[in-house]
Amino acid sequence: MNEHDLSDLRREFDQFVGEKCSLEGDDGANQNPDGADKEDAEAVPQFVDALTTLLLAPAHSGVYLSRLDIKRIAEAIDESIPIKERIKMVRALFRHTTKKEYLEGAFNEIDKHINGRIMIYQELSEVFPASKSIFDGHTKKAQKTMKMFKQIIEDFEEIEPTSDPLSI
Repeated sequence: MNEHDLSDLRREFDQFVGEKCSLEGDDGANQNPDGADKEDAEAVPQFVDALTTLLLAPAHSGVYLSRLDIKRIAEAIDESIPIKERIKMVRALFRHTTKKEYLEGAFNEIDKHINGRIMIYQELSEVFPASKSIFDGHTKKAQKTMKMFKQIIEDFEEIEPTSDPLSI
């Protein structure tokens, strides 16, 4: 192979993509395990949709929470959720929220992750002083997000299970 001729490499890459990344064919359904689960269609408390919009967008929350971060948050509060899209993971984390204690535990773990990012922002703003204003903006957004958690907890009404689900 001529090192200046990349056509062989391109052909190998196209073959690899065709074989390994195609969703069509007999086993295409198995290649996308994050399709749609029955659980993903279940209803969630009202605050979850607004929470995912604000929490998962760094432009709103000031931080980026990865799938691994969300998985660690769930494990810290003794929940087991599968790794999927971040939105689906957050929905799964809060899907069966009925107690304030659960909500407080989840938000405390999220706060720990956000505080870790704030510490990184502070360290980076010291190392790169020209970028301090950018990191300060992210820090303010992160702190505002954490205040939002406290408001959600205060406004949350516990749901007590009853024998008749229609009697509220």
